[in-house]
Order: sequence, then structure tokens, then C-alpha cells
Amino acid sequence: MKPFDRKIVLENGREFCGYGFGADREQIGEIVFNTSMVGYQEILSDPSYTDQTVVMTYPLIGNYGTAEEDYETKFPTIGGMVVREYNDTPSNFRYTKTLSEVFEEHGIPGLSGVDTRRLVRMIRDEGSQKVLMTAAATPLAEALARLRATPLPTDAVARVSCRKRWFSRTANHRFDVVAIDCGIKYNIIRKLNEKGCNVTVVPYDATVEEILAFRPDGLFLSNGPGDPTSAGPVIEAVRRLRGRLPIFGICLGHQVIALSYGARTFKMKFGHRGGNHPVRNLATGRIEITSQNHSFAVDPASLEGTPLHLTHINLLDGTAEGLACPGQRVFSVQYHPESAPGPQDSAYLFDQFIQMMEEHRNA
Repeated sequence: MKPFDRKIVLENGREFCGYGFGADREQIGEIVFNTSMVGYQEILSDPSYTDQTVVMTYPLIGNYGTAEEDYETKFPTIGGMVVREYNDTPSNFRYTKTLSEVFEEHGIPGLSGVDTRRLVRMIRDEGSQKVLMTAAATPLAEALARLRATPLPTDAVARVSCRKRWFSRTANHRFDVVAIDCGIKYNIIRKLNEKGCNVTVVPYDATVEEILAFRPDGLFLSNGPGDPTSAGPVIEAVRRLRGRLPIFGICLGHQVIALSYGARTFKMKFGHRGGNHPVRNLATGRIEITSQNHSFAVDPASLEGTPLHLTHINLLDGTAEGLACPGQRVFSVQYHPESAPGPQDSAYLFDQFIQMMEEHRNA
């Protein structure tokens, strides 16, 4: 049997040994798990996974390689990936690089050969925690000392946001949307383009004056990594712009909207990550199967006294999945209606944003 060459060490002192792929480097981050059956390329390139080591519950990863048109960002910032079985000989006519080649190119370490079922149960029972990916020969005591001495960074939004504004245009556009980039996924921009919106993407710390200078019909607040309270400039912008423009937020954008109205957020035990979370639309009673990726959630009790009301709830744990303030044309969802890859149950929310901008223009 080939000897193990890489391992992860968790904050609780447990070790999982296996075989390395991708970049040969140490990495400290937060360990989380994702229950998606497909879409590892979209996961590795989603900025919301910045600094996180993702355990994939699906047992075979890498078998269809990666394709240039499937990225969700230009420069992946995921901390690492742990898989049961890694396949380095993809069978897919679209693939341009193997997963390991992409990881090596972007300095991302991977680990295969791990009992991921056991590891995920541990995360589920004990919660997310710090993890070190290192060489198999690293002594446990040394690894734990490194974990204790290394705090997790809190500036993820600032690191993944664009530095300068940029445009994504479409033919015969009907609306102009400004999107605040806290770690935006490309497929959100594609969906807005498909709905006839020219999109101007601005940094997370863009001022209200800079946003209004583009004369937008609506404001979009993107997904992103980390604690939403660290996105202070975005929270302040929403405070000043709500009621002046239709506003739609997804994931971190949903949490930012709640914070801007005085509600609270909290860190979840292990978060929601995967494409199979059932959510009830409280207005229609319809159950949507949703794609999710977040560690923080809005505290429903903190909505009391605010003009926000719940529109969607998670059927697994009752957490707040949607909020709205109709009087100010503001709404948000915790999950990802752009869902790259699927499911597509919630794509109607982009139509709702379009309708709001139409009503605002004609008011």
C-alpha cells in the first residue's frame, strides 16, 4: 500500500491521513462540508469558500475535470478540499485541466483517501473548527500548536471584492443594475444579463455617491465569505439607499440587509452547504429545493421591531431563508437562486427583482 503523504489535523486533536493532490503546501482554515453531488468546480471557484477547507460528501471527485467556462470567479480562494476518492483522468469532452492542475496553479492543497463519512459526522456533531492541512510526518503536538497560534482571518470580503468597478453588458438592455461585490459569483451576473440588465460591479466599499452616479434602476448585494458584520461599508450603503432604489440581496447580501435594519446574525454550528436544502415560500406554501453556502444566519427573533418580515424558512432547521420590506422594495434570500450548478427552483426571484425595478421606474 502506498504510504500516506498528507493529512489534516483538526482543532479537536483528530487526524485524517491520505494522499495529496494539487498544491504541496500547508494551509490553516475552517473545515466545512458540502453535500452536493456535482459542481466541484463551481464550489472551488465560489469566493464564499475563501479560507475554508471543504469536505465533499460525494465519494468521487475530479472525474469530469474542469472547464474554462464553468468558473464562478477568476482567481479561486478556497482553502483546500478533502475527498474520498480523487480521479485524475477525467472523461469529459469539455474539460481543459484536471482538478489537481487547477489546485496547483492557484496554490490550493487537496487530500484524498479520507473516510469522509466519518469526518462529516464529526463536523456535524461537534461543529466547524480550525484545521491544518500538512505533511503526514508533521507531529501532532506541533500541528496543534500551529492551530492554536493562528487566528482565522476576518478580512475575507475585502480580499475577494474587486478593486475597481467593471461592467457586464447585454444587448437591448432594459435596466441598469449596480452590484456590490462582496465575492460575487459570475452566474449571478449572467442571470441578470439574461433578464435584460446591464450590470456595473463595484467594490464592497463603494460610496453611496459612487453608486448613485451610475443612475441605477436597482441595487444588488452579492454573496461573500465570512462574518457579515465585517462588511461595514455595505451595511451603511444599504441603510442610506433603502427606499431610494429596489434592493435584492443573496446570501451575505441577505444578512447585510438584516443588519442594516437593526436585526442580528449568528454563527451556525456547521452552516448550510449543498444543493439539496428544502425551503418553504411562506407566501405560496411551495417547497423549493435550494443551493446553499453560508456559515452565518439571521436571527428571526431579532426581526421584531423592524419593518422586515420572513418570506422563506428552512425546513431542516427553521432558519430564516428570506426577508422582505415591500414598502421600500427590499428583499433577500439566504440561498442561491442562480444555483450553479442547479437546482433551478428559485430562478423566479430574478423576475421579482425585474418587476420591482419596473414598478420603481413607473412610480
